[in-house]
Amino acid sequence: MSRRVVVVGYGMAGSRLAEQLRRRDPGGERVALTVIGEERHPAYNRVLLSAVLGGSLRPESVLLQNSDWAREHGVDLRTGVTVTALDRAARTVALSDGSTVDYDVLVLATGARPWLPPVEGLTTEEGLAPGAVAFRTLDDCQAILDAARPGAPVAVLGGGLLGLEAARGLAHRGCLVTVVHPVGHLMERQLDPAAGRVLAATLATLGIETRLGVTAARHLPGDGLKLADGSHVPADQVVVSAGVRPDTALAVAAGLTVDRGVVVDDALRTSDPRVHAIGDCAHHPGTVSGLVAPAWEQAAVLADLLTGTDPAARYRGTPVVTRLKARDVDLAALGDVHTDVDSPDAEVLCVQDITRGRYAKLVLREDRVTGAIVLGAPDAAAAITQLYDRGIPAPADRLALLLGRAGTGQPASPVDLPASATVCRCNTVSKRQLVAAWRGGARSPGELATATRATTGCGGCRDAVRVIADWLSTTDPEGT
Repeated sequence: MSRRVVVVGYGMAGSRLAEQLRRRDPGGERVALTVIGEERHPAYNRVLLSAVLGGSLRPESVLLQNSDWAREHGVDLRTGVTVTALDRAARTVALSDGSTVDYDVLVLATGARPWLPPVEGLTTEEGLAPGAVAFRTLDDCQAILDAARPGAPVAVLGGGLLGLEAARGLAHRGCLVTVVHPVGHLMERQLDPAAGRVLAATLATLGIETRLGVTAARHLPGDGLKLADGSHVPADQVVVSAGVRPDTALAVAAGLTVDRGVVVDDALRTSDPRVHAIGDCAHHPGTVSGLVAPAWEQAAVLADLLTGTDPAARYRGTPVVTRLKARDVDLAALGDVHTDVDSPDAEVLCVQDITRGRYAKLVLREDRVTGAIVLGAPDAAAAITQLYDRGIPAPADRLALLLGRAGTGQPASPVDLPASATVCRCNTVSKRQLVAAWRGGARSPGELATATRATTGCGGCRDAVRVIADWLSTTDPEGT
């Protein structure tokens, strides 16, 4: 008899878990699956919303599942409703439409919600004040686009990853964008101060102004922001992207252990062994929140456990690689980026060329890459990321590696990668898996994406998948 598994959350983590469960249990013989989603849209890729904002992707192109997926795979999908209460003793969840759902296993995939900074006039009892929009959902994205006008001033509150992606997208549409960030440099979680300065200079060449080290004091609807230093940033619209907070309200109300997120072990169990948590709402010691790869690796592990496919499966954490997905800006940050150049326990190299928008920092320990920041040098970023992913020694010529020059010992093309090399980090898709999918009938980059999910995360591997597909079409056109 199948077990009743209820997934609360139909975002990236929840939808991915549903897919992984049905991949292992296509007929639902082991798992009777119910998925509950607050939004009415089919699941979509939040990571690519900045591309929708910039106009390079249409909203329908970021959908992860079509509207018929649940019906075709025997999934009880309930959208447009929220869970109002969790009764762990009775093993039921109550929904906002008045119904209840029983479970044998519950999975929290509730994600995160935007953090709204304490700025006077920014919020009302109903939410954000008129003229202010958060940047988190597909509906938020549409609201921002509805208000955007070429030549109109826009303020982006927050100079982190998502804020800068929003800023670049709006600037590409002709808006006059100013980013307001309370820290002295951009993307302080992923960049050191020197890299932040180079990034700010690069963004300036794209028409994006930055106000750093100052907080917004007051929101003036239709007029912009008054800053704490007394200055004023004009803006017809304020886009709020000041960070997110794990959505743990349901877990807290149910008495589960919460510390920044819902605390989980390596089997992704909460303090109640019948309740699991994955994605941005979960707190695992080996995970950095807000990234795609951890959520999808967690979904694969949990699917192995819930279907009995691999009872020994465990989640051990995910190496962190962050990419800024903004047109004309190529930035990768991975691992330990805040080690100083004079650190006694690491070898640290740094090259800076602010005029040309290039910055590269490499951190090595025992000849292995443990951290890097690479801005404006995509060849170097690709080679360094491969070294980091594979854990192999770096070449002796460190400077050549930083500059992305030939002779680093790394493949110059995705075609030359070893079969075991990871091409898509978001979905942990190797070159071997892409070749296998090609031989299984996937004959284009789009079909390879459908078969393996490569390119459906951050999109940073899209060119590599295209090159591999072109190579296969020449060397193995029949997929033999």
